[in-house]
Amino acid sequence: MESHRRASARKLRIACTAACFAVAPASGLGYAQAFPTKPIRIIVPTVSGSAPDVRVRQVAPKLSEALGQPVIVDNRAGANGTIATQLAARAQPDGHTLFFGLINNALYDQLYPDWCCQLNRELAPVTHFTLTPLLMVIHPGVAANTLQDYIKLAKTKPGFVTYGSAGPGSITQLVGEWIKLQGGINVLEVPYKSVNAEMPDLLGGQIMTGYLNPTVLIPHIKAGRLRGLAVTATARLAVLPEVPTTAQGGLPGVVASVWNGYFVPRGTPKPVIETLNREILRAFTAPDLRQQIAEGGSEIVGGSPEQFAGFVRQEIAKWGKVIKDAGIKPQ
Repeated sequence: MESHRRASARKLRIACTAACFAVAPASGLGYAQAFPTKPIRIIVPTVSGSAPDVRVRQVAPKLSEALGQPVIVDNRAGANGTIATQLAARAQPDGHTLFFGLINNALYDQLYPDWCCQLNRELAPVTHFTLTPLLMVIHPGVAANTLQDYIKLAKTKPGFVTYGSAGPGSITQLVGEWIKLQGGINVLEVPYKSVNAEMPDLLGGQIMTGYLNPTVLIPHIKAGRLRGLAVTATARLAVLPEVPTTAQGGLPGVVASVWNGYFVPRGTPKPVIETLNREILRAFTAPDLRQQIAEGGSEIVGGSPEQFAGFVRQEIAKWGKVIKDAGIKPQ
């Protein structure tokens, strides 16, 4: 009798478990059909007016129209993006909070592999947005018209030439150190707290060099407030054809792009991620947005969550080698 009762209880547990798994996808689908039920917040790890912020604000109105809810851009700059990353990773995983992840976030993950809030782990990918080469610019007061002039100046006055970065492990630091290695020069790094935070000092001449997104630099180059020395790409930018590539400037192999994309907290239902992916990709097809992106020297990538996750892994591997070769250590 006892064995019969145990067998019956076991069958009941199995039946209940099967029922739960059968209901879970249906409930997730039901939630996705109701989503969104309140405003969407996009957390951006940079200051207002920076290149990533501009990118998000180009998409936000279109996403708001598609989802039928306000889309709020929440700038949380500082600590190389970790303040924003932690805030996003700890948000309710219901699709109403997105994180606009940058290459700098992935690089930080490489330097601090045990920290709490990593891309592809605590933050799940939704879709890739843009890919953009960096522009190497100098203040017009610097006595250099070409990349080779710059290298000669730095060799003549070791430690005199300066460049701004977004802090330890940032893409701007890695590119700056990579160019130092390839050019055999001694240039002083001046770290700032976030992406593009060095712009006021660069425009004012307090620092000499910057490695930044073309979006924020093009107006200043065209107005003569900054001088473009090189683009870290395999081809010149259509919007700045007069600026040579790093290879044309004498540093072949120095090719680097900044990228960005949308993530959500781990645990966000897959149907919700699919809804966000679909609507964000639809926003990417808008002709005015594509023109704005192209005019800023960038390209839209898009793609599935799985494709974006694979891209992030490749970038981490690539820049891990640069970090090792340059001897960059966590600080």
